[in-house]
Amino acid sequence: MAEKIFPTPEDAEAAFYEALEHGDYDAMAAVWADDEEVVCVHPGGARLRGTEAVLTQWKRIFEGGQRLRVRLSHQVIVSGMMVTMHSVYENLTIEGEGPAPNPVVATNVYLRVGPGWRMVAHHASPAPVPERGESAPPDTATLH
Repeated sequence: MAEKIFPTPEDAEAAFYEALEHGDYDAMAAVWADDEEVVCVHPGGARLRGTEAVLTQWKRIFEGGQRLRVRLSHQVIVSGMMVTMHSVYENLTIEGEGPAPNPVVATNVYLRVGPGWRMVAHHASPAPVPERGESAPPDTATLH
């Protein structure tokens, strides 16, 4: 079977969130670089290091059966020729339960590997609740 190629970091990110929403382990595995230096931190979880540890945890999460809908907002992108970082708010809706009360802040890092891009880091944590009168951050920004 041919390895999936993600021509841009945005393609890799779209595939990541599609795999997350569908609980699709094989699609999730296709997004991650095969490297002992990849890292993943789920909200409230320990840092996982290495593709095997990261994918083992995704498999456990998907086996739990909970399905999510994810709408991204407040995206900030820092891009270079070989590495790109996306900082996003993940606005989650839990199937059968409704919207999560607060978004999750995630940092996704993509590395150019051969002809395409792969995820090398995903770090997600609960967003702080804005204080009264505090304005929301700008919806999107791209830095080059």
